[in-house]
Amino acid sequence: MESNMDKIGEAQAALRSGKFVLIFDSDSREAETDMMIASEHVTYESIRTLRREAGGLICTTVPAEVSRKLDLPFMAELFAESYDKHPVLRGLAPNDLPYDTKSAFSLTINHRRTFTGIPDRDRALTISEFAKLGKKVLDMDAMTAQKEFGAAFRAPGHVFLLNSQPGVLNDRRGHTELATALMKMDDMFPSATICEMMGDDGKAMRKEKAQEYAERYGLPYLEGAEIIEAWKESVYSK
Repeated sequence: MESNMDKIGEAQAALRSGKFVLIFDSDSREAETDMMIASEHVTYESIRTLRREAGGLICTTVPAEVSRKLDLPFMAELFAESYDKHPVLRGLAPNDLPYDTKSAFSLTINHRRTFTGIPDRDRALTISEFAKLGKKVLDMDAMTAQKEFGAAFRAPGHVFLLNSQPGVLNDRRGHTELATALMKMDDMFPSATICEMMGDDGKAMRKEKAQEYAERYGLPYLEGAEIIEAWKESVYSK
């Protein structure tokens, strides 16, 4: 029988080679399966696959060390800072999420070389260039990083950025952190592009259907608990 670490290793190998991995968070959380791919390997073909085969919202995760350098706020924080000017935002506060205590949503961006930003090629350009910048900014001072970010991207746009929590799975156990942890444990640049898998019944795709999809196309399928177990045993959780 395949061990948990074998499954984790197979998923990490798939990500390194530019393939998709499916992650189910948990029955007690969103109970959703996300397709994920390493952002640095995103092409227009992978965006098309996410759009057609998954069908949810295509988002790109941002590791905390990059969001700090780029000064990427959480969207909910931006709204909170605007309560006095736009009181309607106070009533829209996401304080009743049935599955979490906070939202990972940050800014939405387009690369400046895109036109509308929404076609598959546009989104692929935005995501792949953001991953390239993310790698570079780790070795920059914050002012230079933010200047390069502004020179290359505009906001709002059509790629949704998701800020991972600093402690990753020690702080939160959403798909943002599950994807980040999986990549971080294999020393990949931990930005993933993820999308929820939708069913034909108007609901999220059932776990069994997502597992069948993974088997049909030879894709690794992981439960959130399997990633959490590996994370707890890794040096990153200490």
